[in-house]
Amino acid sequence: MLKHLSSDGVDIAFVNVPPDGRDRGEPILLIHGFASNHKVNWVDPRWVTTLTRAGRRVIALDNRGHGASQKLYAPADYRVDLMARDAANLLAHLGVGRVDVMGYSMGARIGAFLALGRPDLVRSLILGGLGDRLVNGAGLPAGIAEAMEAPSLVDLTDPIQRMFRAFADKTKSDRAALAACIRGSRQSLTAGGVAKIATPALVAVGTRDEIAGDPHKLAAMMPRAEALDIPGRDHNVAVGDRVYKEAALAFLERRP
Repeated sequence: MLKHLSSDGVDIAFVNVPPDGRDRGEPILLIHGFASNHKVNWVDPRWVTTLTRAGRRVIALDNRGHGASQKLYAPADYRVDLMARDAANLLAHLGVGRVDVMGYSMGARIGAFLALGRPDLVRSLILGGLGDRLVNGAGLPAGIAEAMEAPSLVDLTDPIQRMFRAFADKTKSDRAALAACIRGSRQSLTAGGVAKIATPALVAVGTRDEIAGDPHKLAAMMPRAEALDIPGRDHNVAVGDRVYKEAALAFLERRP
């Protein structure tokens, strides 16, 4: 059941799903990517089912500007640190002290900011669809904002612009809010900042992903990280891949 909280005055929608047949389980926070929502990113690819069957309590939010959460239209409202604070506020709202965190693409960037800013909340970190462009890039290409504002998909020729515009149309997103999100969430971490993320981490990127950057280079910057290549998958398809799921479950089982 979809629930809501006020995060510093912004309405944030979330779900809190207990593990199958159990009253409690180790919690994991899922943070979706740009133009997606908790359902498209985590329910439809059966991540929620996979994790609850493994005994995990799944907490997943719709990021501000996405899904059933409040739509904002000023780029400054989409700074990554603010979206990481939404995640922290959700955990406080639920009375959860420490969680595993898995984010995909923009959600992975938010997860990294959360792990650096609030290490007390993050037990382990899974970064999907984001490699060294966490450091060597400012998020998704800035031209995606113009793609959100274009009259229609047929007006676009750039393949990345077309991919994200088609995805936003498919998810029936508020494209004005998404344009503001792209323009406002262009923060990266320094190599020194990434080196301070001491929590166990898994960095997983599709081998055909032209957006995320190199997972091995990012993992090498972190003291307790490992990299995973998701074979034959591009940025949009990798999120539901079986190899990714199996590796994530194995990582969660062996982390301290």
